[in-house]
Amino acid sequence: MIRAAGVAEVTDADFEAEVIGAELPVLVEFTADWCPSCRQMGPVLSALAADEGDRLKVVQLDVDTNPETTRAYKVLSMPTFLVFKGGEPLKAMVGARPKRRLLAELDDVL
Repeated sequence: MIRAAGVAEVTDADFEAEVIGAELPVLVEFTADWCPSCRQMGPVLSALAADEGDRLKVVQLDVDTNPETTRAYKVLSMPTFLVFKGGEPLKAMVGARPKRRLLAELDDVL
């Protein structure tokens, strides 16, 4: 998987610990190597992780190697972003977007 710099990768095995059990709100990008829009989001996620790291955890999950989590949250399109807070999925967003728009959409959970 092509990882965004400064963004951790989560898997089916550690999703519970890294996302559900996280103290901060978590933005999960469901991504895939074959998805051009996902690659486009790399720099955006890196910048977001760098700028908002004290109030938001940003992680990526490869849908091809982590089918359980992908199925559990009914993710069908890439990229899909899910925001978790207190272990619960609060918000879902589908498709690439600029950092400004992503930040605006995250405003109510930060």
